Amino acid sequence: MKGLSIGIKLVFWCSVIFFAYLLLLITIQYIPSKLNVAFLITKQKALRFPFYKIAFFTHVYTAIFTVILGVPLFSNWVRKKYLNLHKQLGKWYVGIILFFAGWSGLVMSCFANGGIVAISSFFILSMLWMFFTYQAYLFAKRKKIKLHQQFMIRSYALTLSAVSLRLFKCIIAITLEWPPMDIYRLVAWLSWTINLAIAELIIFQINKRASIL
Repeated sequence: MKGLSIGIKLVFWCSVIFFAYLLLLITIQYIPSKLNVAFLITKQKALRFPFYKIAFFTHVYTAIFTVILGVPLFSNWVRKKYLNLHKQLGKWYVGIILFFAGWSGLVMSCFANGGIVAISSFFILSMLWMFFTYQAYLFAKRKKIKLHQQFMIRSYALTLSAVSLRLFKCIIAITLEWPPMDIYRLVAWLSWTINLAIAELIIFQINKRASIL
């Protein structure tokens, strides 16, 4: 069972690293501040607003680091051997979300493709992302490590919505003959609600294991 757990963790983190690489390739497309490539082709009306452009490039250039930082942050080896490094990386993770990626995602959510269905989903996602991250920071400051870990799991689950959104979009597009915008509305919700449900299951299992010990 222990071996299976290690195998699952290895597959998970290898997948995260692989998709982080793909997200990095997407990010590179927008350097330096290109307005007529990829996703922005569908956002020409929104680009008329300077604050949308600021929010978009702020989000694209910073959110990728939150995915990458999760790898060492959730490493037991780093946390046990290099606690100060863990703390510094955590501060970077929290700072990027609260001061850059979170609020910029919130602005972008108001212009999301897919109408009110997608807008409401991404708006809630952005609010929860910042809330969970801030709570994780507060509990770390108060030395309430168990609660800190729980909210970091929730925060990173929402961070990975950038990965799951693209993964679910590909899977559903292959298996269902739906109009692209209908698929987008669906994955707008699935991308983070499923992640959050898995996070709560992980937290439950950790608490259950701790109570047994």
